[in-house]
Amino acid sequence: MNTDSHNKKLSRKEEEIMSCFWEQGPLFVREVMELMPEPKPHVNTVSTFVRALEAKGWLTREQIGNSYRYAAAVPVSDYRDRSLRGLVDRFFGRSCLSLVSSLVKEEKISTEELRELIRQIEEGKEE
Repeated sequence: MNTDSHNKKLSRKEEEIMSCFWEQGPLFVREVMELMPEPKPHVNTVSTFVRALEAKGWLTREQIGNSYRYAAAVPVSDYRDRSLRGLVDRFFGRSCLSLVSSLVKEEKISTEELRELIRQIEEGKEE
């Protein structure tokens, strides 16, 4: 995948479609459509998004019979890490400490959970 497309953020709908591939593995367009929430989009709409994601380098395709099966070209972990970095950069002055501090202040994470996270990190470093 070229770096230009790899750095572009996915739209909400593109992210929803990519989630199907990240969770299920390779899929045909009709299978993606079946995984979409109600109200189901038209198969042509899903097909247009899938082809666009392939053109941008997010998906690869393999011809099977008269159809194409698509697969994620970018692991969800790469997208998640890049999205988190972007969030920290834009909203927390590039400071992970500011992010964690905000989570604690907003009571999204308790001090007990934070202590447990620190314990897990410290144990992970010892291994």
